[in-house]
Amino acid sequence: MPRRLISTGSPFEKAAGYSRAVLDGEFAFVAGTTGYDYATMTMPADVTSQARNCFKTIEAALAEGGFAMTDIVRATYYITNPADADALLAVCGEVLGNIRPAATLLVVAGLYKPEMKVEIEVTAKLRSD
Repeated sequence: MPRRLISTGSPFEKAAGYSRAVLDGEFAFVAGTTGYDYATMTMPADVTSQARNCFKTIEAALAEGGFAMTDIVRATYYITNPADADALLAVCGEVLGNIRPAATLLVVAGLYKPEMKVEIEVTAKLRSD
């Protein structure tokens, strides 16, 4: 499979020169994804809704490339407030509880815009079973 670029059509992707996902062979590398609703370009105020939007965008990018959420093998979560960790992890448990990828949670000083409370990036590998 040749290298393929996936875009959500977000204006951030073109302006910053990146792809939502890069497919390379049996791997999909999904860029850090924030909680925007790309249909409306709005950002919910709470971390739970933002995390759900992140996973919705990630799932769509993976699906466009022929991958499924069950193909996720690695996830990295970035939050700006440690008080949001439990709410974020609850959403992660809902979405990834049966998949159980290797994961890391980092508390960072900030994300690109102050309204961004969470950013999630994943790596997926096509399952052979």
